[in-house]
Amino acid sequence: MIRQTIATVDLEAIADNCRSVVDLLAREGAAAGRAVPPRVMAVVKANAYGHGAARVAGVLEAAGAAILACADIEEGVLLRRAGIRAPILVFGALSVSDLDGIVDHDLTPTVSTPAAARALEALAVRRGIVLSCHLKIDTGMNRLGFRHDNLQRTMPGVIGCPHLKVEAIYTHFATADEPESPFFEEQRRRFERATAALGAMGLRNVPRHAANSAALLRDARTWYDLVRPGLLLYGIVPPPLASSLPLRPGLSLTSRIVAVKGMRPAEGEGYGLRWTAEGPRTIAVVPAGYADGLDTRLSGRGSVLVRGRRVPVVGAVSMDMLSIDVTGLDVDPGDEVVLIGRQGIEEITAREMAASIGAIPWEIVCRLGARIERQYGQV
Repeated sequence: MIRQTIATVDLEAIADNCRSVVDLLAREGAAAGRAVPPRVMAVVKANAYGHGAARVAGVLEAAGAAILACADIEEGVLLRRAGIRAPILVFGALSVSDLDGIVDHDLTPTVSTPAAARALEALAVRRGIVLSCHLKIDTGMNRLGFRHDNLQRTMPGVIGCPHLKVEAIYTHFATADEPESPFFEEQRRRFERATAALGAMGLRNVPRHAANSAALLRDARTWYDLVRPGLLLYGIVPPPLASSLPLRPGLSLTSRIVAVKGMRPAEGEGYGLRWTAEGPRTIAVVPAGYADGLDTRLSGRGSVLVRGRRVPVVGAVSMDMLSIDVTGLDVDPGDEVVLIGRQGIEEITAREMAASIGAIPWEIVCRLGARIERQYGQV
């Protein structure tokens, strides 16, 4: 049995999006006189932003991604079990993880604290290896990473670990998708100073990376040796930015009407009766709700497509269902409902859905629930 709410993932679109980024880096890199363009580190954390990491990662690897990146060891293990052979960087903290998975599955850890360096050094000694890692510098986001202004104190112990090899140094921008924020440029300068300081300590000519999708679009100075696109690979431009890259959506979300009923004036609908019919209305019920990852704020704000027309979401979005106002449309049970995607000449994007509820598109796609079947085909 197949549930009516289905996410269709277009693997060819995702591959084309990756190739578009690779081509941009090569073209702009050559124009800037770079002998070697930046490489792509494809971010596939959170189940490839809800698109299905096992299938998506292989497509990105074939499309030119040099490295893949995930959130934790467990995500990396799933990628290896899916047959991924490219290097896999683990972004997340390692303090409460089973570190043996790093070695057993050939993953590249991030060193972002002195404790992580000590734990990885001990692991490497116990396993009789030299362990490659990436070093994270905190340039002002104040999450993971060694403070950019405290490296003289924190770095000697890390650099002195004989069984750790730093393959790359990176940072994370806090405001890359906020064009008016001056802090983006401040973080770039801090990263430049930090890597220069690390070079003076002996970490010379180590590759660097900093640019997520937004930074990649905004400032080629942040491209360094690798870029880390995530959202762009899935065909979504980080708001409020714009891009001329030829991107295609990597996912559509559809369901079907399961019931159609009439409402009389002044009758309410759904939990809490939060929506009241001002006149005779026709309501259709769709079997998708917050258990599938749809935000409850869509009620009264969001729209879906039916018969090529936009219709509003009304009443409370419940765990398994939502209701839409189809007054004036000739609809029947079984008719397709597009929550994200195109129907006729109309389209609803994840970026639009996010804007309608005051969220961000990352949330929209990452929240898609496990009980939504992912089918792979053309969107």
